[in-house]
Amino acid sequence: MDDDLDEAAVRCRSDDAGVRRVAMMDCAELPGAEALLVAGLQDPDSAVREAAARALDEHQGTDVAVALIGALTDPDPAVRQAAAQTLADKKEPGATQLLIERAGDADPFVAAASLRTLREMIVHEALPAALRSLGSPAPEVRIEAIAVLGWLKADSALPALMKVGADPEPTVRRAVMSVMVMARPGGPGASTLLAGLRDPDWQVREEAAATIAKTRMPEATGTLIEALEDPVWQVRVKAANALGRLRAHAAIDALGQALGHEMSNLRKEAAASLGEIADPACLPWLAHGATDPDPDVRRVVKWAEGRCSAG
Repeated sequence: MDDDLDEAAVRCRSDDAGVRRVAMMDCAELPGAEALLVAGLQDPDSAVREAAARALDEHQGTDVAVALIGALTDPDPAVRQAAAQTLADKKEPGATQLLIERAGDADPFVAAASLRTLREMIVHEALPAALRSLGSPAPEVRIEAIAVLGWLKADSALPALMKVGADPEPTVRRAVMSVMVMARPGGPGASTLLAGLRDPDWQVREEAAATIAKTRMPEATGTLIEALEDPVWQVRVKAANALGRLRAHAAIDALGQALGHEMSNLRKEAAASLGEIADPACLPWLAHGATDPDPDVRRVVKWAEGRCSAG
C-alpha cells in the first residue's frame, strides 16, 4: 500500500493537470492519501481542486474538514460546491468551533454550507450561531439556520422561529413550517402553523398541513376542513391526512364530500382518514366510494368500512 501511495504522490506532482486530476480521483480509495488530497485543494488547476474535494468524501479527520471549510472560498464555483457537498457528510468534532465561526461569514455560500454541516452534526453549541443566522439577509442562510434549530429540537428557539414564520420569502416560511413539529397543541407555535395553512404560497400551506398531522393539534381542525377546499390538490391531500391523524369527527362530512373529487389521490386520502376516524357515521359516505373507478381507492374504502363498522 505504501508503494501505491508513493506512486500516487508522484502523479500528484505531474506537470500534466489531467494526470494530477486522475491521481486525485484514485486517492479516494487509497488509505493514507488525506495529505495528498488536502494539498490538491491548492492545485493551480480548478478541475484538480474539484476532484480533490470530491475524493475527500472517502476520508476523515479534522485536517480534512478544516481544508474543506477553506475550500468554500475557492474562486471556482464548481470547487466550492464540491467542497460543500463533501463537507456536509463530515461529522468531525474537531471542526465544530470553526464551523460555528463560519456560520456567521459574510459570504452566504460559506455561511449556508457551514450551517448545513452543523445540522448533520447536531451539536447544541451551534444554537446561538443558528439563532443569529435567522437574521441573515440571505434566504439560503436563514433556511439552513432553521434546519439546524429543527434538528436540535430546542424549545428555546420556538419564539425566534415563530417570528421567521412571517418571513417575506416563501421558501423560508416553508422551512419554518417543517420544523414546527416542536410546537405543542395549545402552545404558542400552534398559531404559526394555523397561519401557515392560509399562507399565499401553496407549498407553505402544504408543509403546514403535513406538520400539523405530526403534531396532532386539535385546534387546527376547523382550518384543516377549510383547506379541503384549497385550490391546490396537494394541499387538500395533506389536509385530509391531517384530519385523519387528528381523528376529527367534525370533519366526517367534509371528508365524505372529498370522496367525489376528481383527483384519485385525494379520494384515497379522504377514505383513509375516514377509516382513521373509525366512526359508523362515516359508512354512508364510504358506500359511495365502494364503486370508485380507481381500484386503489376501492381498496382503501373497503379497509375504512371495516374500521368504521368495528367502531
